[in-house]
Amino acid sequence: MNRPFAQTACIDWSGQAVERPRGIAIAVSAAPDHPPTLLRADRGWSRPAVLEWLLDHARNDTDMLIGIDFSAALPFLDRGAYFPEWNDSPPDARDLWRYIDCLCAADPHLAATAITTHTHVARHFRMQHGKAIVTGDLFGTGLGRLRIVEQICRAAGHGNAVSCFNLIGAAQVGKSSLTGMRLLHRLGGAIPIWPFDPIPASGPMIVEIYTSIAARHAGLPRGRSKMRDRASLAFGLATFGLPPPAPLDRYDDHSTDAILTAAWLRRAAVREDLWHPAALNNEIGRLEGWTFGVP
Repeated sequence: MNRPFAQTACIDWSGQAVERPRGIAIAVSAAPDHPPTLLRADRGWSRPAVLEWLLDHARNDTDMLIGIDFSAALPFLDRGAYFPEWNDSPPDARDLWRYIDCLCAADPHLAATAITTHTHVARHFRMQHGKAIVTGDLFGTGLGRLRIVEQICRAAGHGNAVSCFNLIGAAQVGKSSLTGMRLLHRLGGAIPIWPFDPIPASGPMIVEIYTSIAARHAGLPRGRSKMRDRASLAFGLATFGLPPPAPLDRYDDHSTDAILTAAWLRRAAVREDLWHPAALNNEIGRLEGWTFGVP
């Protein structure tokens, strides 16, 4: 059984290899009848600052469900390994997080650029070296390898989920997911992460989310789900019975995604079916994880 959460939050994440990526935004829904609040950070959020924000909530036992917009693991079940044809491929998601964090330990700001130069691991990625796009010989065909939840997400029309092994293009999620795995490892179990961990009786919990799912539920049309003005954000929030938030300094995709998704997560969190997707089993939960909101 799921449990009610007093607050919900959305972290729009970024894998950009800089100290303070413009793509990071955090919004918190503190009350069901008020719009979420966008949290400010001096000079913008860094990934280590987000980690410290999460650890603060762990220490305070905050009653909060936190959605983070990255894939929590790589595909495993399609090929029987994260990195097939390599004997040292991690055996499960937690070991994958540890491995990625150790491999990229010298990358500042919790970035994950070192992975593109590893003799065995780099073979699985599509990446850029200088001006050249390089596709590893084990990348696969077409879109690249997908997790079970990503296959279901695409088939059900919940969104165009893409492979975490692709590190090229505006729609890629690989860089954010790899840096996200470093974050999960650095948490050190301080906050349970669904579905890898059971739902705790109290305190915060983290779920993987996909902001496009929130946009679909808010009635934003496919292909026009990015809210770049006050009117678009107000339209999405009105679907959830909420007034518009206080005016923002800038209506960028990241801020508006975080606000709308925090509002959606409050409503989605009470749905029992979203905590128990039909296709999710213990093996998937241990190896690949799941995107909350995909039933």
